[in-house]
Amino acid sequence: MDVMKHEQNSSALIMTGIGKSFPGVRALYNVDFKLRQGEIHALMGENGAGKSTLVKVLTGVYLMDEGSVRIDENPVIIRSPQDAQKHGISTVYQEVNLCWNLTVAENLFLGREPRKMGLIDWGQMNRKAGELLQELNISADPTAQLDSYSIAIQQMIAIARAIYTECKFLILDEPTSSLDADEVKKLFTLMRKLKDKGVGIIFITHFLEQVYEVCDRITVLRNGELVGEYELEKLPRLELVTKMIGKEIENLSNLNTNKDESRFEGEVPIIEAREVSSGPSRVAPFDLKMYEGEVVGFSGLLGSGRSELVRSIYGADKAVQGQLFIKGKKVRIKKPLDAMRKGMAYLPEDRKVDGIFADLSVRENIIIALQAKKGILKRLTRKEMETYADEYIKLLNIKTANRETPIKSLSGGNQQKVILARWLLTNPQFMILDEPTRGIDVGTKTEIQKLILKLAGEGKSVAFISSEMDEMIRTCSRMVVMRDRYKIKELTQAELNQSAIMKTIAGGEVGNE
Repeated sequence: MDVMKHEQNSSALIMTGIGKSFPGVRALYNVDFKLRQGEIHALMGENGAGKSTLVKVLTGVYLMDEGSVRIDENPVIIRSPQDAQKHGISTVYQEVNLCWNLTVAENLFLGREPRKMGLIDWGQMNRKAGELLQELNISADPTAQLDSYSIAIQQMIAIARAIYTECKFLILDEPTSSLDADEVKKLFTLMRKLKDKGVGIIFITHFLEQVYEVCDRITVLRNGELVGEYELEKLPRLELVTKMIGKEIENLSNLNTNKDESRFEGEVPIIEAREVSSGPSRVAPFDLKMYEGEVVGFSGLLGSGRSELVRSIYGADKAVQGQLFIKGKKVRIKKPLDAMRKGMAYLPEDRKVDGIFADLSVRENIIIALQAKKGILKRLTRKEMETYADEYIKLLNIKTANRETPIKSLSGGNQQKVILARWLLTNPQFMILDEPTRGIDVGTKTEIQKLILKLAGEGKSVAFISSEMDEMIRTCSRMVVMRDRYKIKELTQAELNQSAIMKTIAGGEVGNE
């Protein structure tokens, strides 16, 4: 069942002079983009550079204001996602858009089920699904329910569905942000297989190493304009980053950070956990001390228990045993509001699910935690809200048309800055930052890392979780290593290198060290 053959005369998708504006914002200006069949093409740029807008124009979610689209030199009109699909253009988003309660086969053929005498031919559908999965080397049972598989496999099934709709051009929007290293390798294997079959792939990611591992060409956007199109081997990593942000990135390793742990001797920890656990399905009992002015990293593979550990401290997951102390005083944290009132702040891993209030404005998202902390009887005035919002929009350089813009209209990086502003406004002493730089551009990552160090310099304690080892090594003074929901070991500053961390993750002994 060969779903796609590589034709000798590979077609090309060409976007020319694309322009798109929204009230108060010019999102795209005179952008050109070309995708050939049988290539993997990276679309790069900071958050807010115009990548998502360009893709939404191509897929018919937005109507372009200026420009044209051609396929095989023939002009095409794309006014809806259905038009895009008709022309062989499909998209697989970071959040898998499938039905978790249906089987793999049902998801693959949803809306196109084979029928016999008016009824769904389940045997034929399952057989065709099995052939498609086998051809694409996807390890999944057609009759199994979708939610029995990992996010990585679900994404591959979404790609298989797109391919079966006879797509010639596939857009992968941040497909690797929630995958571990082995899952990324499997996805890249599938991408290369599709490339060999003649599919043109637009790959949107913020992981530079992945771009250089799997892509053929790179197009860079900045501030809604085309910076250029480049052959991969002719664009070194540093030059790519410079083109993306329009300036040299400050080397964080040169920042003046005090990581000498001896300065905490004799001090009372700002946070101390003793045998805290949120249950065997969450995180095993652990001990932890964190002091004012330090950044402690939490490292481990996906599913190791990093997020569950900090959630049990904050009350997002209920602790079933153990004791928690703040500045030497025993406290009971039953829910996040208790933690907030004790001077804690929590930026969650999934900003779209647990972080932003999508339909509320930037102003409302910024002030909501402070209002909750004050209580319903001490309402902020409209003037206070506006003053706070304007202050933090300026402080964190949040790119928004104005304070009343719905936060869902902002780029991912700017949404993250709004959530940071929300918690900074409450003046916390202990901050939990879970993947604060995931899925955002290089320049904003640098800003957030510098902000973390600045907060530590002001005496705040920061728990920092990141899947990017380098940024934690640059930023943290100590590293807690997790494996299989156990705290394995704490690494001191002298031990903070990739080799030591990976060896600990792979072979450390279980226990609280």
